[in-house]
Amino acid sequence: MFAVQFQRFGPPEVLTLGPAPEPHPGPHQVRIAVRTAAVSPVDLGLRAGSSPMSKNLDLPHIPGVDAAGVIDEIGAGVMDYAVGDEVFGAVDVARLGGASAQYAVLDFWTHKPHGMTWAEAGAAGTGIETATRALDLLDIKENTTLLVDGAAGGVGSIAVQLAVARGARVIGTARPDSHPFLRELGVEPVDYGHSLPARIRALTAAPVDRALDVAGAGSLNELIELTGTADSVVTLADFKASTYGVRLSMGRIGGQPDGVHGLTSATALADRGRFRVPVRDTYPAHQAAQAHETAARPPRRGKIVLDMTHTS
Repeated sequence: MFAVQFQRFGPPEVLTLGPAPEPHPGPHQVRIAVRTAAVSPVDLGLRAGSSPMSKNLDLPHIPGVDAAGVIDEIGAGVMDYAVGDEVFGAVDVARLGGASAQYAVLDFWTHKPHGMTWAEAGAAGTGIETATRALDLLDIKENTTLLVDGAAGGVGSIAVQLAVARGARVIGTARPDSHPFLRELGVEPVDYGHSLPARIRALTAAPVDRALDVAGAGSLNELIELTGTADSVVTLADFKASTYGVRLSMGRIGGQPDGVHGLTSATALADRGRFRVPVRDTYPAHQAAQAHETAARPPRRGKIVLDMTHTS
C-alpha cells in the first residue's frame, strides 16, 4: 500500500508518499480503505521531533489518528458492520499514527452520516471523543453555563456544538476574526487572552458554572476565579493542571464502548443538521507537506484534512 510517512524528524518537507506494509485488523477492529485522514497538532510535533512522544516512534512513521473510509476487512468479534460500510473513527491512539495511508485499522468507529462529507468525517473521530469525555467530566447539561477557552480550533469547535446540543449556554474565547464563526455555532464569543474575567463579566452578570480549557495558554487561575472552584474546570492541554487542582482529561482512546459513546451522539445530531465538523482546508495526499505547513499557521479554525484518494 502507499502511505504518507517520514523517515527522519524535521520540517514538513520530510514527509513523503511511498510504499508501506499493509495493516490487518485484530479482534474488535476493522480495516478501511481510507478516503480522508486528518492532520492534528500532535502530528506536527511528532514529525518535527519536538514532542516528548517522538522518542517512542519507530521510523518510518505514518502520521494521523483520525480517518474515514470504506470497510474492507473485519476482525473477529465485530458485530453490526459489513464490508462496504462507510465509517469514520480513529486508530489506536497508543500507536500515535497510521491513518494517513491507503488502508488503516480503526480501533473505534461508527457509520458515516449521509449528510457528513468525507472531509468532515475524516476529521471527526478523536475530536468528538475528546470533547465528549470532557463534557461528561464537567456534567454539562441543560441550563449549564459553560466557558470554553480556545473555542474555534478543531476540538473546541466540536465541544461547543455538543454542549449547545445538551442545552447549555456556551461562551467561547477566540481571536476577533473567529467571532462570526463561533456565532454560527451558537456560541457567545469573547476575545481570547489575559484579563478574561473582566471580559466575561462585561458580557454577562450570570455565573459561569463550568469551564473547559482547550487552548492550554495558562488561563487556569482565571477559569477557577470565574467558576469559583477547581472542580468546575477541566483542561485538555495544560500539563500543570495538578498544580491548580484542575482535572487534566487525557483518557485513553480505544475500545468501542467508550469511543462510540461520543461518535453515535454526534452522528445523530449530524443527521438532524445540528452538528458539523469545521474543516479549514483539504489537500491531496501528495501535498501532505503543504497540509502540515497550513496546519501550523493561524488562524487554527477547524481541521486540515488529507484526501487519500488523490495521490498525484
